[in-house]
Amino acid sequence: MQEAAIVILNYNGKKMLERFLPSVLSNSIFPIIVADNASTDDSIEFLKSHYPQIQHLHLAENTGFAGGYNKALGQLKGAYEYYILLNSDVEVTKGWDRGLIEFLKRNTQVASVQPKITSAQFVGLFDYAGAGGGFLDELGYPYCRGRIFDSIENDLGQYDDNIEVDWSSGACMAIRASDFHDHGGFDDRFFAHMEEIDLCWRIRSSGRKIYYLGSVEVRHLGGGTLARNSTKKTMLNFRNSLLMLHKNLPKSKFLRVYVTRLILDLLAMLVFVVKGKIGDVNAVLKAQIGFFSLKNIDYRHSMASNLPSGSNKNIKSILWHYYVKGKKQFTML
Repeated sequence: MQEAAIVILNYNGKKMLERFLPSVLSNSIFPIIVADNASTDDSIEFLKSHYPQIQHLHLAENTGFAGGYNKALGQLKGAYEYYILLNSDVEVTKGWDRGLIEFLKRNTQVASVQPKITSAQFVGLFDYAGAGGGFLDELGYPYCRGRIFDSIENDLGQYDDNIEVDWSSGACMAIRASDFHDHGGFDDRFFAHMEEIDLCWRIRSSGRKIYYLGSVEVRHLGGGTLARNSTKKTMLNFRNSLLMLHKNLPKSKFLRVYVTRLILDLLAMLVFVVKGKIGDVNAVLKAQIGFFSLKNIDYRHSMASNLPSGSNKNIKSILWHYYVKGKKQFTML
């Protein structure tokens, strides 16, 4: 069994590969594998002609981030001790991959770790996806050190520490192959968005830990597949958040949380109406319908539990802190 592999899931990402793959090649020591999610552009032809040394995995259909990685890592099962999942739109720094893997080797109780993730587009700012470490409030809303909703902090070294977190970002996460496979991988139903948060919740419910490593930095562009203002992204985030809560909370706890979430979703729809974002209104409706159509496909984890948190803040509602109390940064919570 080999030590580790960097696995990049690609879907119509030739431009991203052109821009960011040279950084990964020049700054990494582990082999790079590109898993192609049935792209319709000339990504594979580009890789074959420019980077013949890179292994390709060809997937027959586009099953999203969740299904694509499940299929790709299923093909690699037994070949590597660790996987590093990396978005195609990420610029890495020297020694980044070795730093993540060495941290996992030193800390056997840790299943997954993410680096500090800053913006490739806005230099000096944290990135939306993962930033300085990700957490969940008691209603299942994710937030990060360095990014709460749309408020992004400057990276001033304030999160250069190593801490336990609730989830590691799918933009760049190192994970033990055994933990990934033993916990069932990603939930295919999610397609994209929040599948890594769900997996990390299941992992933590079994007593394993998730960490953030501030001494390693990567820079993420974001929006390479779905723009942040995409109504499809809105639908996926709302729907998948409910799916995650349904499968990971005890039934009685979920029902109480769902009532609150339904009220908040209705308020969100009202805000979208006021802002003239009718597409987002429809997206929230589709999310609710999609949740009820998918939740009956039984995937409830046998170790469903109250939401465990790596944060010592135990935030009940990040929405309340952010919109009512005006706390826009993690240090204000």
